[in-house]
Amino acid sequence: MDSSSRTSSGDAFAAFAISVLRLAGHLTSEGDRLAQPSGQTSARWQVLAAARHGNMSVAEAARALGLARQGVQRIADVLKTEDLIDYRENPLHRRAKLIVLTPGGEKVLAEITARQAIWANALGSEIGEERLRQATVLATEIIALFREREKAAPP
Repeated sequence: MDSSSRTSSGDAFAAFAISVLRLAGHLTSEGDRLAQPSGQTSARWQVLAAARHGNMSVAEAARALGLARQGVQRIADVLKTEDLIDYRENPLHRRAKLIVLTPGGEKVLAEITARQAIWANALGSEIGEERLRQATVLATEIIALFREREKAAPP
């Protein structure tokens, strides 16, 4: 076997990774469909959900969402102009403001969340709770492995 050949475990992981990427595309499309009646996109919905916590900076929200800080900042700025979020002083960092929902943002997020609950309930029922929980455990383990490798990688 030459160095460019994958093992059967490598093939299994590559197939899994491709499936996850395809799934991510479908989830983004479904998220856009669920958010659209409220005038939002999947990406905006994610930032609104992060702002719900009220104690996250843009950078913290980006890390939590696995997105680039600059992209989250652009979305947050648009949501601010639409009066769906606001920036609040951060007691831990003078320049990194916290993002918080406005009453309008709360309303939009509640609308999207209600549609998402119906959608998730239907799919969850079709796929099965146990299988979904097993898939979540596996995905969480792989994410943790990547995070450990990121920490161990030289700068």
